[in-house]
Amino acid sequence: MTNAYLCPRHGLFEVSAAEDSIIHLDSGRYWRSWQGKWYCQHQQVESLRAEIFAALDHLYHQGFHATGITLAQRYQDLVTPYVESGSDWFRQIYYGKQRLLGLPLTFQPDTQTGSRWQVIAFELAKHLGAPKTYSYFICTRMNEESRK
Repeated sequence: MTNAYLCPRHGLFEVSAAEDSIIHLDSGRYWRSWQGKWYCQHQQVESLRAEIFAALDHLYHQGFHATGITLAQRYQDLVTPYVESGSDWFRQIYYGKQRLLGLPLTFQPDTQTGSRWQVIAFELAKHLGAPKTYSYFICTRMNEESRK
């Protein structure tokens, strides 16, 4: 059994009986709840990349920098065409592993198959301080001075 809710701004949503998932009926996007927080369940790589960009930008503006991405196993097939792998000998030696958005990429460990990774999409490894090079520059916020 489901309940439907009409949001005047976003349209019609359907909520499952267990109330652990919400579906936006116009777009087909859906979210699942884990420990009181809602996580988007991505169907397209662009929405996943947009969420990662937003998280990177948020980290940067909190004074952290990302050092790696751990992605849920269920997205491996979705992101494989977009992974920066060692296509030439220099990249294989220099990077040594797959990268996504310039950051080392790992997938959820096989030992962690619990419900947490069935809901969340990714985690960012982070360190305090500004990065030496801001390799994910695409998602930076523009300040007032750079707009002039």
